[in-house]
Amino acid sequence: MVKTAFLFPGQGSQYVGMGRELWEKYRARVEPFYHRAREALGFDLQELIFDGPAEKLQLTEFAQPAILLDSAIKFELLGQKPDYAAGHSLGEYSALVCAGVFSLEDGLRLVHLRGRLMQEAVPVGQGGMVALLKLDYERVREICAQTGAEIANYNSPEQIVISGRREAVLKAKELAEALRGKGIELAVSAPFHSALMKPAEERLRPTIEKTAFSSPKFPVVSTVSGEPETDPQRIQELLTKQITAQVRWADYVLKLKSLSVMRFVEVGPGDVLTKLNKRIAQEIEALSFASVVRSP
Repeated sequence: MVKTAFLFPGQGSQYVGMGRELWEKYRARVEPFYHRAREALGFDLQELIFDGPAEKLQLTEFAQPAILLDSAIKFELLGQKPDYAAGHSLGEYSALVCAGVFSLEDGLRLVHLRGRLMQEAVPVGQGGMVALLKLDYERVREICAQTGAEIANYNSPEQIVISGRREAVLKAKELAEALRGKGIELAVSAPFHSALMKPAEERLRPTIEKTAFSSPKFPVVSTVSGEPETDPQRIQELLTKQITAQVRWADYVLKLKSLSVMRFVEVGPGDVLTKLNKRIAQEIEALSFASVVRSP
């Protein structure tokens, strides 16, 4: 029997209109999720997801609950329990909701607050993120040591994202390009997964600690430990350190592969993780939700 992992995408995967076709085709199963989100958040997230405006949906405090909600709906429609799950940054919250660690309502409230606190931690324009291509991890680490930038995401051997003060990441981009690498400045509103996010992490901690955590229905890989976790108290403690932790996506995929997982299904909007997974381990089966559940 082939082992399966469900993978949940992070911020940036959202787009206006996501999930509309599923709502039209599976309305009886999907509508309760939007109702629960409305009750939990106090505003109509469905309207924002379906109709925009895109500028508002891109705001961190709205993008995060929107992606979590879309992911939870798609998990429900798959109707399967995976052997393991993992999430890319925000996606870890989606994975924990789907594993039953905390409720959809608690998850939505947590990430709505998480997004707002992350945005408030650094004034707009002072931070930045750059994706570096064609340079190995060690070389990027050396560049960061020279500039004060930090490695935020180790997405694949070919893609490493750095974060920090804007002048530091732009200097790192220059150094990378001098070494024949390629740098792409990301359109983000804050320097995620850097030490600059520490104020947000500290402000979110009390809310995480007050949230009820249960044992997961399947192990979820922690962003912080890089291991599949099953103990609710440990999951809770690790989650309080997640905002500043480096997202080592390539390592998580290889860890799951070492546990005999060969089928990886992306559960959420888009197929960003599916594309990354194929670059990390060509021999695995990497699928997006759309390829598993055909929408009309």
